[in-house]
Amino acid sequence: MSGLSLNLAPKERILINGAIIEAGPRRSGIIVLTPNTRVLRMKDAIHPDCAQTPLGRICYTLQLVLTGDSKLDTTAVISAIDNISSILVDVGSQQVFESVKTALKEDKPYTAHKLVKQLLPIEKHLLELRMEKSVPTRAG
Repeated sequence: MSGLSLNLAPKERILINGAIIEAGPRRSGIIVLTPNTRVLRMKDAIHPDCAQTPLGRICYTLQLVLTGDSKLDTTAVISAIDNISSILVDVGSQQVFESVKTALKEDKPYTAHKLVKQLLPIEKHLLELRMEKSVPTRAG
């Protein structure tokens, strides 16, 4: 038997093809057998207000695909990834970007979403550093 196997914590919520499903009071597992089912763990969802950065927008775009609110435009997402990959040039980020592109080409938006989400803390840190440098300091 193959398919997407999900292990859910008690009361964890997931979105499957637009329906929110909540696990029972105990840890449980489910297997989604239907190919191309759109699944999003609610704990992985990001709020639209958090989609104000380049990676945040990519992540939110993929989330809309997972919720069924948008079609996957692989070319546009890969183009956005190529743009941001010129900034996050460390080896780890580059490996994640390549994995994201592979997932997109294989029509695996859930995998791509999870991978992009891993890079959000790095992006946040870099933006905070940039803000610190742009704030003038007073000489005492």
